[in-house]
Amino acid sequence: MKTMKIWRNIFMMLAAFSLASCSSDDDNDKDIVNEINMSISAEPGVMYDLFDSMGEHPIECMQVMTEDEPGQWQNLYFSEVKGFTYERGHEYVLRVKRTILANPPQDASNRTYELVRILADKKVEDVAEPVEKEVKTEADIEYEQQCPVEKYAIVKGGEYMVDADGKMTYADGTPTPEFDKHAQIYLENILDKSHPLWQAGARYQATYAYVLSPFTDEIRLVPGSHSGFLFKNILTESEMAYVKQSMKQGETLHYNLILANVYKRGIQKVEFTIKKK
Repeated sequence: MKTMKIWRNIFMMLAAFSLASCSSDDDNDKDIVNEINMSISAEPGVMYDLFDSMGEHPIECMQVMTEDEPGQWQNLYFSEVKGFTYERGHEYVLRVKRTILANPPQDASNRTYELVRILADKKVEDVAEPVEKEVKTEADIEYEQQCPVEKYAIVKGGEYMVDADGKMTYADGTPTPEFDKHAQIYLENILDKSHPLWQAGARYQATYAYVLSPFTDEIRLVPGSHSGFLFKNILTESEMAYVKQSMKQGETLHYNLILANVYKRGIQKVEFTIKKK
């Protein structure tokens, strides 16, 4: 009798657990819909297409912050809030319907947004525009306001070594990815988090770099990736060939990059070196 009671209790516990699991599964299959306030910056940000794995083609986008994630700026495509048209130079506060999709499409965001109403629309007078003038010398590069500022540093001091086989490592011996394909010059934000520019908008993000090469006086503008710049974009094919095949032991090359924002205005100047072992 006692044994039957024990088994009955076990059966009831299993049944209750099963019902709870089903309920949880049902909840997980439902979209979560809320109305929230969303702030939008007057200045656009920069993002990269999902399939642009090397981050070679920066795309202007909206910088948004939602009320339930204060202080966290996020990037959204200009068309991502249904029913809303963004205009550069305007700060907005929107009331939007946010849907967190239980089963989002493959390779797509799990969130959608739809405009409910515009709560505020303020025109900001001083908004930067892209710089299109020709840059022939370093003196031609226009700097953003409050710049140059020591916001970025190249990881591991920006010192690279190349061996006799053309393989690259950091100066401390740490290997890099294959030199002519995926190797990057990685940047890190060295500002204190309390600094107002630490998480500033597009004006103070390194999106491009002007390359000052030891081989030529020509200045090239190259795009950045998600976390830095690809060597294959910084060095021309002939420079890459020289580094891999013709550098003499102990020879050091000095490159300078003038980091630039989405408006192609300078932020700061950084240097890296390549030395032949």
